[in-house]
Amino acid sequence: MDTANEHAGIVPAVSQTSTASLAHRFAELAISQQYCSQPKDVIHAAKRCIVDWYSAALPGALGPEARALESGLADGLGFGNAMTLTGKRAPARLAALINGTASHATEFDDIFAPAIYHPGSPTIAAALAAAQALNRTGQDLIISVIAGYEVSTRIGKAMGRSHYKYWHNTGTVGTFGATAAVGLLYDLDAKTMSNALSTAATMAAGLQQAFRGDARIKPLHAGHAADAGHVAVASAQGGVTAPGDMFEGECGLGQAMSADVDWEAALDERQSYNITRITIKNHGCCGHIFAALDGVLHLQKKHGFTAADIAGITIGGYSATYNVTGNQCIDSPSAARFCLPFIIASGIVHKSIRLDATSPERMSDPVVLGLMPLIEVELDSEIDALFPEQRAARVTIQLEDGTTLQHFQPHRVGDPELPLSDAQLSDKFMELASATMTNGDAEALLQALWSLETVVDLGFTKSVKVHA
Repeated sequence: MDTANEHAGIVPAVSQTSTASLAHRFAELAISQQYCSQPKDVIHAAKRCIVDWYSAALPGALGPEARALESGLADGLGFGNAMTLTGKRAPARLAALINGTASHATEFDDIFAPAIYHPGSPTIAAALAAAQALNRTGQDLIISVIAGYEVSTRIGKAMGRSHYKYWHNTGTVGTFGATAAVGLLYDLDAKTMSNALSTAATMAAGLQQAFRGDARIKPLHAGHAADAGHVAVASAQGGVTAPGDMFEGECGLGQAMSADVDWEAALDERQSYNITRITIKNHGCCGHIFAALDGVLHLQKKHGFTAADIAGITIGGYSATYNVTGNQCIDSPSAARFCLPFIIASGIVHKSIRLDATSPERMSDPVVLGLMPLIEVELDSEIDALFPEQRAARVTIQLEDGTTLQHFQPHRVGDPELPLSDAQLSDKFMELASATMTNGDAEALLQALWSLETVVDLGFTKSVKVHA
């Protein structure tokens, strides 16, 4: 046991030798979680992520994306030792695919900002399915999630901002989170884990174009990453080898998918656990809108204006806010979640962006639709320079009486700098879970998840079932 790390919260060191491949060093990073004693705050952070994953996944299980997979792949259901969230038995990789897709569908899943990445959807979906199939304990699940988050968030951060120009990090980087978590649960040694991670590198996929407009296929990126993690581990377990330089090679991940990859920074041996710096979403929409929405709601609460009082709103944001959400497209609920003018207008009129934000009633609200053309998004170079480490927005609101209101929102509510408390996270869970299961079932599940490290039998996770 590494007792020093228990107090310092530092991830155990990995090989710094020049001869070790990056895949091997990332493999060591994952496997080291078996041999160290994670600090209490790290264990607690992992439980928060698992609670939050269920918050997002339970309503997503009834969405069209997950239901399409259950229908289209029905011949693979009804047997196996893992479960979909709708209560169907499934082989582990199929459960990971469906549940991973479900957990990314409602846009309530967590974020690691420096990697521009939602780690929970692929990592936890893959880990839960493997843990169910292998009859592992709650502590095993927690440790695998920590490993998956640590490996994938470091890879995502190393790939840099340029990776996000064309790729959706949850699909690409999430493959490594799933692989590391599943590999740890299958007790892979360093050599086999290295082969699994190298295999995952050639399976990493997810194009930005998937959420430029109607984004119905975007959740599949998370599901595919969760599934690919199982495939990569199975392949490596069976003795299939992969090139050792799939990350750093001339035609490897870094060269193919990034213009500014920084692998050495990703393996900094003095780095603390990234799972303690996760953003828990407070709104059901694209995270690139959050800072602007938080700033607008702050001004509304402070000054008490209504939609009728507004002459115009200007949002100064970073590149992803401008490029991804600076549109007027609300052709579908999924597109509306990526439309900043709609989200801001709906937030002003209805005071929140939750599950009902993209209901037919909200999307056809004449007051919201009338306000949308008055909302503009501009690229703010100072704010853009902070991205991706810091997600900020500058809000300017012109009122009909000539008043100008301004506010700089430095972080998003839910970011590590403005975190949701455990009580607020529990409220989020109950709100979202109760939309798909009874309050009693939701409360029982929540209680079990908060004490997950003491759970010997994960059988309770197999009994979770949403109700249509």
